[in-house]
This record gives sequence, C-alpha cells and structure tokens, in this order.
Amino acid sequence: MIWKPHTTVAAIVEQDGRFLLVEEETADGIRLNQPAGHVENGESLLEAVVREAREETAYRFTPQSLLGIYHWRHPLKDITYLRFAFIGHVDDHQPGLPLDDGIIRAIWMTPDEIRASQARHRSPQVLTCVEHYLAGQRFPLNVITHL
Repeated sequence: MIWKPHTTVAAIVEQDGRFLLVEEETADGIRLNQPAGHVENGESLLEAVVREAREETAYRFTPQSLLGIYHWRHPLKDITYLRFAFIGHVDDHQPGLPLDDGIIRAIWMTPDEIRASQARHRSPQVLTCVEHYLAGQRFPLNVITHL
C-alpha cells in the first residue's frame, strides 16, 4: 500500500479586518474552517481553490498569492493533509447558490473572534493560517507550476 496525503486547498480572505470562514457540520460537530476542500482529479491547485470557495461561500474567489503549504496529521485518524492556502479577494456574491453539503453558512470573523473559537476549529490550520496572514507571510503564485 502506498501512503498518500490528502491534498487540499484553502481560501484566505480578509476584508475590513474580518476573515471569511464557513460553519460546517462534521462528524465531530459544527466546526469553523476557511473555505477549503480536496483537489479533484485533473484540477490545478488554483482551479480547486476557486471552485471550493464558490461551492462553500457563494463568492467568486480570486487568488493573489500563496500564503503557505501546511502539513498536518490528524491526531485521532490515520490521515495526513497537505494544505495549500491561498490569499485572495472575493466578489460576485451569489446568495441564491446552494452551498456544499454540510456547509451551514459563510461568516466573517475578526482575528480575536477566531482566536476565541479555537475549540470549534476544524483543524489547527485555521488559526495558523490567520496568524501567518497577519504576520505578512506571502509568496507569489508563480512558485507553483502546474504541468
């Protein structure tokens, strides 16, 4: 058996001091996460993050830079995630679009609200990405090559 990490993408969006998150139903209860999900077969990382953001928030996401690449092993499951987090902006909100299964709603939260809600985070990647964003971490999109 060949081990493979789950490749995921996440959209990091800050607007007027608030970050775009989603509230979602999971096996562990209702959790908070950035708009995020798995890369599908045949998709580039950028295509995946644009699709996931639209499906989970009904906003159009435009990636502007790479925040970072995050390697996390779930402590209770035999799953390792390799998350590519992208910074960008959103527009073209389509509130009539149905959201992905399990997504309750998209919400905007301040950094302090995000820090205070850590017990409800889907993973430690949620706060780590916010803190890295606030620290000014950015990489150009051209560090990623899709062949």
